[in-house]
Amino acid sequence: MIMNIRKLTIAATVAVVVSATMGSCNIYKKFDLEKEQSALAAEYKKAQEADIDSAAFGNMRWQEVFTDPVLADLIDRALANNTNLRNAKLNVDMAHAQLKGARLSYLPSVALGPNGAGSKFFVNPSQPMSWSYQIPLSVSWEIDIFAKLLNSKRGAQAAYEQSQEYAQAVRSQIIAGVANCYYGIVALERQLAVSRNTAKLWNESVNTMKDLKEAGKVTEVAVVQSEAQYYGILGSITDLEVSLDEMYNTLSLLVNAMPQKWTISTESVLAMPVIMRESIPMRELASRPDVRAAELNLAVAYYSTNSARAAFYPGLNITANGGFTNLLGSMITNPGKFFIQLAGSLTVPLFARGQNIARLEAAKAQQKQALNNFEYTLMSASAEVSDAMTLYEKSVEKQKYLALQSDKLSQAVDYTQELLRLGSYNTTYLDVLTAQQNLLSAQLSAIMAQNSQARALINLYQSLGGGR
Repeated sequence: MIMNIRKLTIAATVAVVVSATMGSCNIYKKFDLEKEQSALAAEYKKAQEADIDSAAFGNMRWQEVFTDPVLADLIDRALANNTNLRNAKLNVDMAHAQLKGARLSYLPSVALGPNGAGSKFFVNPSQPMSWSYQIPLSVSWEIDIFAKLLNSKRGAQAAYEQSQEYAQAVRSQIIAGVANCYYGIVALERQLAVSRNTAKLWNESVNTMKDLKEAGKVTEVAVVQSEAQYYGILGSITDLEVSLDEMYNTLSLLVNAMPQKWTISTESVLAMPVIMRESIPMRELASRPDVRAAELNLAVAYYSTNSARAAFYPGLNITANGGFTNLLGSMITNPGKFFIQLAGSLTVPLFARGQNIARLEAAKAQQKQALNNFEYTLMSASAEVSDAMTLYEKSVEKQKYLALQSDKLSQAVDYTQELLRLGSYNTTYLDVLTAQQNLLSAQLSAIMAQNSQARALINLYQSLGGGR
């Protein structure tokens, strides 16, 4: 029975070694996105190999896009001080340290373990204490026959590059966040100025209504209605002031400063470049840091699967021990002697209770998940760019219409006020109130349309991975 077990063990050992020798070449291959059997991944890979268009909007330096000196200074401060970006850079440092550890795993490990002991037998009290000592130096070196260390190093390299892409994504978000806050503040300040000016005009309108009532041209209802509209505008001003304060605080957090009011000109306007394209090519999507991070995450999963496969193959370790000792067998000699020992061991996993199989199956499933996440990230990136381009184009169109509407409504206010003063029977105080209310709404909408246009351009720049 014992002999049969020995034969089975030897046969299993030979089978594993032969299988490792014949199939181990697969675990040496580098990650190749085209091998993932995905049409979208193949298109992405092909786009990566195309020439980079330096004139593309996403490839422009952020200083070329945001030329306002005050905004540029705020972006510089945010990139230097933002807490999220600092943490992202620390993640890069941690990944780099892990990569360094994976590279150093190729080197042998060395350990020094000096020890000593003393003994004395009281059968002969006059016998002195016998001291023994040993100063050993042990060296262990794992020979990477089946790419266990190689896949670990490649996985660490991919993880390091992935952390760099995440840091770039944070950088792009910060640039866009500061720019959006900046022009959001400009829009709110303009709306506040328009509302305060309108409130002043409404106050004058209230007094006019009172004069017209004294002249018998309108009733008390007109006075009360105009006063109600005046107080409504004052109430909306408080909402704008709250929103403005929140926007200033958000900007302060982005630049990592205590909450404060920043000096920003209400005349600031984001210069709009001409984008003469109906769609964004895949090459520009391939430059997005989140897409590249998803690709590198797939590479990490690929190398994890290779590591799980490598666990089925033998491991070869070479050890050496040497040093100085006075203990030779059971004899203590003085002076001591130098010694050296060499050994090699081949470890073949035979019975691992299915752990290696389970780990390989889990690694394969994680690799499939990473592929699904990569494809979804790529499609989501395409949708974001499409949304940003549509919003940009329609905001430009909408701003033109609202500007024309404001001009016409301003004329309508002048006409109705003049007709009411002249006592035209076809014009009532309600016509004046309606015209003034519509004008205020159109003016506020025009300001928001201009801000939407700026926000769309900023989001388009970010969605193309701008700020590299």
